[in-house]
Amino acid sequence: MRLKDIPPAPAARVTIADVARVAGVSKATVSRFLNHRDTLLTPDIAARVEAAVAALNYTPSPMAQALKRGTSRLIGMVVADVTNPYSVAVLRGAEKACKDAGYLVMLFNLGNEPEREREAIAVLSSYQVDGFILNTFDHGGKGRAEVARRGKPAVLIDRRHSGMSADFVSLDNAGAVRMGVTHLVDAGYREILYITEPVKNVSSRLDRQAAFETCIGEHEGVRGAVHESGDGDAGGLEEALRALRRRSRNRRPAIFSGNAVITLRTASAMMRLGLRFGADIGFLGFDEAEWAPLVGPGLTTIAQPTDELGRLAARCLIERLEGLPSPPRQILLPGELVARGSSRIGGGT
Repeated sequence: MRLKDIPPAPAARVTIADVARVAGVSKATVSRFLNHRDTLLTPDIAARVEAAVAALNYTPSPMAQALKRGTSRLIGMVVADVTNPYSVAVLRGAEKACKDAGYLVMLFNLGNEPEREREAIAVLSSYQVDGFILNTFDHGGKGRAEVARRGKPAVLIDRRHSGMSADFVSLDNAGAVRMGVTHLVDAGYREILYITEPVKNVSSRLDRQAAFETCIGEHEGVRGAVHESGDGDAGGLEEALRALRRRSRNRRPAIFSGNAVITLRTASAMMRLGLRFGADIGFLGFDEAEWAPLVGPGLTTIAQPTDELGRLAARCLIERLEGLPSPPRQILLPGELVARGSSRIGGGT
């Protein structure tokens, strides 16, 4: 390599000391100017500092400023799976509320890797975030322990962390499941398959499955079953649908989907098997996705108030940051049934 081909070394970062030297003032004087305390400076000195900042193209370190102020105005948000439409919708709501209050949201996506929770908390803490909004797994309690170690307030969305003292904002899962089962039973379905992502220790999945089993038991002549569908479970899901058809015989079968991710998997399996929503198998699922009206005769859904859930979680956290001393709160919001052709007898195309 020729000497002229060697790229120049990056310029050293300009510091507050450099600005002070060029302006001919102390670092404390530059700090006063940068923190908008110009009234403590004479016009001549303020002008000299301003000129030095411009000449050196100096940008204060956000982290350094946060340490001085004691607050960064940053909120750390950790989600289990950003590809889930629910996560994106909740994030939008949280961002709106944070923006209105003068905060910014920093997002860490776990990508459905629960072992990364501790890393997520540590990484966001390195940016001096003021608090956390968590939609995570609580894998082995490591995320919970890391939050406690950092001494920052946190709010939980959708998923509880056992033993964690924090505000909790969620859909009323039991009420929403009851609403869905009642709708299917009233429509004449008597064999219902609830399909969920692997339950593991995810509180919202546990709550929904438990509510489903309870509701089925309350309806005489109605039978229910549960199938857990993970990544790469295409064959297992197809067999679960075949088994539903075999069990139903002259009883009307229906599917109750645990979320939008499962709904897409189910739609793919139905297509591969040549089955039609509504006509062959009734359908109702959690999450009102943009494409729900476009699939088959239109998919019946339980819409979650995702925007409001995100807003409420952010507001709860900001109240804690402002010193609210009340005990941990639990806020449960109702879902909304959006009925379409997939849950109407003979509603298929």
